[in-house]
Amino acid sequence: MINRVMTRCAVPILSGLVALGFLSGPVAAQEPFVYPAQGQSAQKTAADKAACQGWATQQTGVDPLRLAASAPPAAGTQQGQVLRGGAKGAAAGAVIGAIAGDAGKGAAIGAASGGVLGAARKRHDRRAAEQAQAQQAQAQSQQLDSFFRAYGACLQGRGYTVN
Repeated sequence: MINRVMTRCAVPILSGLVALGFLSGPVAAQEPFVYPAQGQSAQKTAADKAACQGWATQQTGVDPLRLAASAPPAAGTQQGQVLRGGAKGAAAGAVIGAIAGDAGKGAAIGAASGGVLGAARKRHDRRAAEQAQAQQAQAQSQQLDSFFRAYGACLQGRGYTVN
């Protein structure tokens, strides 16, 4: 039984903000470089960027600020899983040991096997959390790519070179 359990087991482009510093990890996307190909002023560029940011959000349904706020947290450890497993195992072992005539020996065996099961569950839970986090990060990255394609198309339509 133990073997079976163990084996299963940012992008705000508004006028004042142009960096993606608040996004990190796999969610971060490359903000495109924008060159005013028709000699647009800094003020005009900022206004166009803000307008295109709004348009891209409307077209794609992706708001980079909200996306950054919902970035997946780092996977935390689940403290106490091994101890809880050991305590439960000890209790069950004591009952079984009492029936067999040696509650202390049964509790010791139960605590050891419960600790092993608790550790296996902890590893399984950590892997599942890491996998879910990776999937969410990939989905957010794809959403940001879609947003930046729309953002770039808008700026190109306004006379900018976008890379």
